[in-house]
Amino acid sequence: MEEVRVFPLSCLVQNYAWGKVGLDSEVAKLVLGGDPQAVIQDDRPYAELWMGAHPKGDALIKDNRISQRTLGQWIADYPACLGSKVKDTFQGQLPFLFKVLSVNTALSIQAHPNRELAAKLHAQFPEHYPDNNHKPEMAIALTEFEGLCGFRPVEEIISFLKNVPEFHALVGNEAADELQSSRDNPARASLALKKCFSRMMNCEKKVFVDQLNMLVKRVLEEEAAGKDTSRNNGELLLRLHSQYPGDIGCFSIYFLNRIVLQPGQAMFLGANEPHAYLSGDCVECMACSDNTVRAGLTPKYIDVNTLCEMLNYSPAPASAKKFPSVQDPSDPCVHLYDPPVPDFTVMRIQVPPSVKQYTMSPLDCASILLVIQGEASALSDIMLHRGSVLFISANESVTLQVTSSSGMMMFRACCLL
Repeated sequence: MEEVRVFPLSCLVQNYAWGKVGLDSEVAKLVLGGDPQAVIQDDRPYAELWMGAHPKGDALIKDNRISQRTLGQWIADYPACLGSKVKDTFQGQLPFLFKVLSVNTALSIQAHPNRELAAKLHAQFPEHYPDNNHKPEMAIALTEFEGLCGFRPVEEIISFLKNVPEFHALVGNEAADELQSSRDNPARASLALKKCFSRMMNCEKKVFVDQLNMLVKRVLEEEAAGKDTSRNNGELLLRLHSQYPGDIGCFSIYFLNRIVLQPGQAMFLGANEPHAYLSGDCVECMACSDNTVRAGLTPKYIDVNTLCEMLNYSPAPASAKKFPSVQDPSDPCVHLYDPPVPDFTVMRIQVPPSVKQYTMSPLDCASILLVIQGEASALSDIMLHRGSVLFISANESVTLQVTSSSGMMMFRACCLL
């Protein structure tokens, strides 16, 4: 029997508590689109859809010609499907994990380690750091998507230190003065920023809870009096405090940029970049790893010292954190999101309503295709619709016969070495 090179996948859902609930969740809608028999519970969060071969969420193969049950087993038996360059570079492993996220409440203040730190943390604390791999990641908005990402410009942080006395109290006069006096010297500013952030994150619990309660009370009073609370970042503060009362992470909004992405816009998070997703739905792609160092807005394991040591303390405006896509010169339907890491690239494929036959070019690597909207048939026997997920082996082209009148939108994750 000849080897099957393209096949549909059934992918794992993670029901983390921060996920959107029931059919409010894009993840749940895609699951139901991909399998109309799926049961979606109205009161259950549907946070992440994992499309890949990570051991914690290995996709199931939906093709009765294939005896292997999971994508990971298939790749282990047929490593050539990865393409020779990817197979050799990544030791026969699929190098990326593709996801959809539906965020209802904030995810933890976190960063992902580089390869060297990941290996060290995994060796020391495997129960908290399950992989020895780095985890750069990219989020592409499906709906309006909001997050915190990277340290704000120093001037903005100094402004909050002046306008939010409770924040100043946690950072302390000495560190705040150092930041103020280093604003024209980038190297000194980074060191001062590290000191400010570390002081705040290592504050005694009683101290920061008291300050947080005072700040929340003050913002509520200002709101009730009809005052503008933007100098305190009031709306976001109250929202995070309602989700995680008494959590030091609420103060991180004075250090980190708030970014709002519109559908199709992206942000890239390299190693050691502090971030937290706040709300919305996105497609996410990352190196195949589940390593996260957390320090707030979470009930999970917190490792403040590791986080404060590892972070990239280079301040930059919010606009610098958005990651642009570029049109593929060989295909007007494709926009490429190609980050500065070898592990993954994502393509957004928008097939216009006028196109009824569309051929996806062969790539010299394996890829995973997710259908967000539209319907088509492929390879005569595969029906694609919203929520369908397809594994495409290296060097395979796939021609779609588009049957929907509104065209199609798809995302394709791959590894273009």
